[in-house]
Amino acid sequence: MTAPTTTPPPHKGSRWIEQWDPEDETFWESEGKHIARRNLTYSVISEHIGFSVWSMFSVLALFMGPEYGIDPAGKFFLVAVASLVGAILRVPYGFAVARFGGRNWTIFSAGLLLVPTTALLLVMEPGTSYSTFMLVAILTGVGGANFASSMTNINNFYPLRLKGWALGMNAGGGNIGVAVVQLLGLAVIGIVGAASPRVLLSIYIPLIVLATVLSMRYMDNLGPVRNDTGAAKEAVKEGHTWIMSFLYIGTFGSFIGYSFAFGLVLQNQFGRTPLQAASLTFIGPLLGSLIRPVGGQLADRLGGAKVTLWNFALMAVATGVIVTASVQHSLPLFIAGFITLFILTGLGNGSTYKMIPGIFRAKAAAKGMTGEDAAVYARRLSGASMSLIGAVGALGGLGINLSLRQSFLSVGSGTGAFVAFLIYYAVCFGVTWAVYLRRPAAAETHATSTTEAKPQLSYAEV
Repeated sequence: MTAPTTTPPPHKGSRWIEQWDPEDETFWESEGKHIARRNLTYSVISEHIGFSVWSMFSVLALFMGPEYGIDPAGKFFLVAVASLVGAILRVPYGFAVARFGGRNWTIFSAGLLLVPTTALLLVMEPGTSYSTFMLVAILTGVGGANFASSMTNINNFYPLRLKGWALGMNAGGGNIGVAVVQLLGLAVIGIVGAASPRVLLSIYIPLIVLATVLSMRYMDNLGPVRNDTGAAKEAVKEGHTWIMSFLYIGTFGSFIGYSFAFGLVLQNQFGRTPLQAASLTFIGPLLGSLIRPVGGQLADRLGGAKVTLWNFALMAVATGVIVTASVQHSLPLFIAGFITLFILTGLGNGSTYKMIPGIFRAKAAAKGMTGEDAAVYARRLSGASMSLIGAVGALGGLGINLSLRQSFLSVGSGTGAFVAFLIYYAVCFGVTWAVYLRRPAAAETHATSTTEAKPQLSYAEV
């Protein structure tokens, strides 16, 4: 088979690749992997900055002392609004890649981050109204949407056997933007004090410009990726899209929700100062981000469903430790449980995203598809479903912050919310087992009990 050419038609410009087949090993080894890695690198940079902007209010809340006139519930609501907007925008952002091209949309979405960052630079001071802060929190949501377009774009560049690693690297590199902005916030508080939030914002404006320029210079658009409204409609109707969304709330929703809320919990439940809180908040997001590619690699090797199943079991155990620490007011135990939980959310993020393309390859096999037909079907449906799954999963961040807000209003601590989270992880464990690890045995039993061999829907390799 002749390796596809990557020469674009003149009318589309020099950054369009019109033929792309990563499953063709000759093409992949000769040129495909080099192009894919280059696009992955600069996708990570832009997504990383997006996560930093999205989580900016969780850091700025540490700068907002009594002179700002905003109580803990008000701060939780600001970060919840940012989480909500980021989740909602993930749907159009995910489909924008096929409409405008991955490179083109990355340039636009990276440059758009200047809007909320500049707005924050202007309003971040005592005396600013709560409604103004709310409006700017809405604007920061665009940073969270970058994840959907970035993941959809990188999914198209890599063959199925490497998607777990590639998507884990892309998402992990983006997720770590949460930890980096928290580290920078700690540095600003430690060096110039909590009265200087504009210093933090001033750091990000040139970084946004740099990410935009790098995307323009080094990324590519894939011509074969086109907006497929049929795939989008199929993804909406597909039950697995919503099952995986439910599971992704438990992994990524937990990661982003805890990233936004951890500092506020430390301040309001354990009486930490802004500097003390900032010195701890970055550790969990940092470790959770760094380990996400490991979750993808484990899923490539062991199966995403198996890794996800036991990860949810361990998340429930870690949350039980947090509940115990919350009741006993034990800060060391609370921090140990929370950091463990962050690590597990990172592993789960990698394994759940690996499951998505595998699920649709299994669906293709059940339909009797093989070879290129199966690959195209899986690529269409997994790409469309990723946008929806990423959006719904991000709503977990909203749920966590609203739950903690209500728990603090009701009982003065986060204990009630943590109990609810533990129950959710237990339900996710049951769903993962029932849908993706129980069925293969049933399928094999059915196959041996019938005289006619028919394709069976088996998730043994998911």
